[in-house]
Parts: sequence; structure tokens; C-alpha cells
Amino acid sequence: MSGKRSIFEEVSDTEKQQAVQPGMIDRGRGGARGAIRVWLMILFALVVVMIAVGGLTRLTDSGLSITEWRPITGAIPPMTEADWQSEFDKYKEIDQWRIQNQWMELSDFKSIYWWEWGHRQLGRLIGLVWALGFFGFLVARKIPTGWTGKLLIPGALGGVQGAVGWWMVASGVTQGEGMTAVASYRLAVHLGLAFVILGCLAWYIFELGREERDLMQARRAKEAKLFSLSTGLMHFAFLQILIGALVAGIDAGRSYTDWPLIGGQILPPDATMLEPMWRNFFESPGLVQFIHRCAGYLLFIFGVIVWRRGNTSAHPQTRFAFNAAFAALSLQVVIGIVTVVYAAPWQIAILHQFMAVVVWTLILRARFLTAYPVATSIRGA
Repeated sequence: MSGKRSIFEEVSDTEKQQAVQPGMIDRGRGGARGAIRVWLMILFALVVVMIAVGGLTRLTDSGLSITEWRPITGAIPPMTEADWQSEFDKYKEIDQWRIQNQWMELSDFKSIYWWEWGHRQLGRLIGLVWALGFFGFLVARKIPTGWTGKLLIPGALGGVQGAVGWWMVASGVTQGEGMTAVASYRLAVHLGLAFVILGCLAWYIFELGREERDLMQARRAKEAKLFSLSTGLMHFAFLQILIGALVAGIDAGRSYTDWPLIGGQILPPDATMLEPMWRNFFESPGLVQFIHRCAGYLLFIFGVIVWRRGNTSAHPQTRFAFNAAFAALSLQVVIGIVTVVYAAPWQIAILHQFMAVVVWTLILRARFLTAYPVATSIRGA
């Protein structure tokens, strides 16, 4: 039985440890933050590969080689020569083959089929990785407090993306309508949604890279004006990505290969040849490429403004993030010009698309650090 203690008696080390318990904000909220972050990084990498494979599928004119949407049975490719011939016969029924590819033999068809099959198969893999990770962490009760709904979003968007992908392909699987490619509007929606998914994953990865208490403290130091500017830059970059998809959808990048002029003049010739007038802004190769160029110039100018403002931040990591984003944006402008001058060969075109992913991610990173600045001590600085 313990005796009475004096009010002046020192508390033992054990009792001190029991009394002082740091990290109470994170207690019961942490979950498997590190493991979930790794899972999201894997998903992020897979989506980047998906975007690249999708771009190559388009550049090789392979997207219409599979004329049906079979989410489950479509995972199994043709196994016999008869199966291959059956798929080829289905392809021969659509306008792309009748107008553009009647020269194809079965061996040629197989090469474009594998591109589209690989693209769809990668989509299935991403869905599987998301489902295994999400439900695995959910059953194990390792999802941090407040994160269940967040982690559902990429999975839900992925399901929508699969449907949008078929909606896009269906626009080109036509008979007697003269379509030899998918509708550029639908391609823009498909690519735009891919970047939305990528953005969600990137933001969650940034959040999970820091402890909850750190984020709560950092939020108080939010740089509101810089956050607004970076948000505007993010939206502008997204718009430019959508316009780029319109360019890709109608092969407008190969229409005019001179720069800085376009077709030897400031405005492209025959820019408004389509009726009604509004169609030219989406379907006229010269005008669409011109709009993409002008949007690129304006995005770069706005990028300079945001970059200079970003370098006034008191936080070294924030300044570095804006430097990185602006460097990537500058490189992207150069690659875009090279893409035009060389008539968009697939190697440069896919690099241009990949750099769009880099620019998008770095802008998001800079924006995140304006919302949650990393404090640096005087000694650390």
C-alpha cells in the first residue's frame, strides 16, 4: 500500500511519461498513412502510364480496333485464328476500315488490336489495384479518420472513366457516317477526366506525406493570394490540356508546321470554312491549332506572373515548388513548338503529352504548399 506523498515530492519518470502524451491530434486518426500513400503512388504511376498508352493508341490509330465494350469477357484476347478473324470481320464493318484501312491484312490488324487491348487491360488493372487497396485497408480498419470518402473518389471516377472511354470509342465505331476517328469532344472529356483523377491522387499523396497535426498548423499560415493565383494557373493549365486534346482528336498538330506564323500568316488560312460558325472553334484544324498556340502563349505569360509572385513567399520549399513548375512550363512550350515544326511525330508528341502530366503535377504541388506551407526555422534556412 502506497504511503502519503508530500506535495513537494518529485513525480517519477514513469508518471511523467503517462502525463505527457504528445501527438494527441494524430492519435486514433493516423491509420496506415504511409502504406496508403504508397498504394496511391502506385495508382498515380499506373494512371500516368495509362495516359501515355492512350496517347500511343491514338497516334497509331488503334482506338477503334475493338468494336465492342465487354468489361469482363473483353479481358481475354482472341486465342485462335478463328477468333482473330472474327474480330477482324467486325472491324471491317466500320467506316475506319472502309475509308482508311482497306489495305490491312490480318497481321496488320493484330498490331493495332494489341494497342487498344493493352489500353483497356491497363484500365482493368488500375481498377483492380484500387479495389484491392481500398477494401483491404477498409477491412483492416487502417483508413485514417475522414479518409474513407476521399479514397472512394478515385475509384468512382475510374468507373466513370471506363464508361466515358467506351462513349468516346462508340463515336468512331460507325457505319455509313464517314467517321474514321473518335469525336474530338469526347476525347477531350476522356483525357480531362484522366487528369482530374491524376490530380486527386497527387493531392492525397501530398496530404498523406505529412502528419495531421502538421497540416493543421500549416493551414494557419496559408498564403491566400498565392493560393488563388496558383489555383488560376491550375485551371488555365487544365483548359490548355483540353484544347490540346481537341488538337490531337483532329490531327490539327500536323496541319501547319511553320512557326511563329501559321500557314505563312498571322491567322491560319481557311480558319472559318465550316458551317455553322461555332464548329470551326472545335473542328477546323487551322483554327484549333491557332487557339492552342495562343492559349499556350497566354498560359506562359500568366505562368511568369505566378512564378514571380511565388518567389516572394517566405517559405523556401514553396519558392522551389514554383521554380520547378515554371521550369517545366517553359520546357513544355519549347517541346510544343518542336512538335509543330516536325509535324507531330509520335516520339515528340508523346513527350509533349507526358510533359503536360509533369507540368500539371508540379503546379498542384506548388498550390498545395501555398495552402500548407512548410515552416523553416532560422537555423534550417
